Amino acid sequence: MTEDLVALFSGVMLISVGVAFFTQAGLLTGGTAGLAFLLHYATGWGFGKIFFVLNLPFYWLAWRKLGRSFTVKTFAAVLLLSVMAEWQPHFLSLGTIAPAYAAVAGGLITGTGFLVLFRHRSSLGGVGIAALYLQDRYGWRAGTVQMAVDCAIVLLALWTVEPVRVAWSILAAVALNLVLAMNHRPGRYMGQ
Repeated sequence: MTEDLVALFSGVMLISVGVAFFTQAGLLTGGTAGLAFLLHYATGWGFGKIFFVLNLPFYWLAWRKLGRSFTVKTFAAVLLLSVMAEWQPHFLSLGTIAPAYAAVAGGLITGTGFLVLFRHRSSLGGVGIAALYLQDRYGWRAGTVQMAVDCAIVLLALWTVEPVRVAWSILAAVALNLVLAMNHRPGRYMGQ
């Protein structure tokens, strides 16, 4: 229990730093967070609030297919990231950050955060829930599934975001998902 709590906090903290990098550079990511970024950039509403609301429909699948424990931990992680994203500007101030650096470093940091969550049977909802379900059910690697969906969502951003930011965002999605594809496989370390 203590390991899971520390892991949830650690994973979400890493992801929140990656989100700060992406936000500062005007980049996106995939999955539910990518949709939240698109809506955030289009409306000016807070990323954390949008992210929390977009995840609500996925809890039914999580509860039904991945269990109560996974769902509760995922809900806690989503809530924590939503709060951290809203409050983070009070604790972290970034100057300029080159989009290439934000894409690679933010992607790797965020991927590592997801890895921590996944290894402790949690996610940040949305596509993560579907990816873990498909890995458990059909043996498809969660990182590969997530990468495909993430790239598709980032490509959808071409309608609202300039192409150069989309290109850097694709690099971020690849960096994030390479961490997962290489490290999150059945038989590797899993927390209880």
